[in-house]
Amino acid sequence: MLTKIKVSDYMTASVVTFSTSTNIFEAIRTMVKAQITSAPVINDTNELIGIFTEKDCMAIAIGATYNQDMGGTVGEFMTPEVVTVQAESSILEVAQQFNNTHIRSFPVCDDDGFIGIISRTDVLKAIAAF
Repeated sequence: MLTKIKVSDYMTASVVTFSTSTNIFEAIRTMVKAQITSAPVINDTNELIGIFTEKDCMAIAIGATYNQDMGGTVGEFMTPEVVTVQAESSILEVAQQFNNTHIRSFPVCDDDGFIGIISRTDVLKAIAAF
């Protein structure tokens, strides 16, 4: 049953992450190359402090059009309020969260901090394997 399958069983542990000092152009190029829609922003102690998303990138492009300036760091444009899930949560719980939000992936945390990310596609893989 889906309530017995844990997020940790289907999350991606090897994830592209950024620091607040990462140049926005470097971050955008990395996201495009990796074909990802968001990346967690972590500090030196592996603490999740934000997320840098495609939506944040759109804000950069719009701001550049109006301000004629398109530079900065991930820390200036990231979304600091991050919805996370716990590694021990069930796939069913995460499926319900995805169903109730526009968010496409959630950072996964445990007692030690950030450990991975789970996407809608990961949840579909769990359902298909069931």
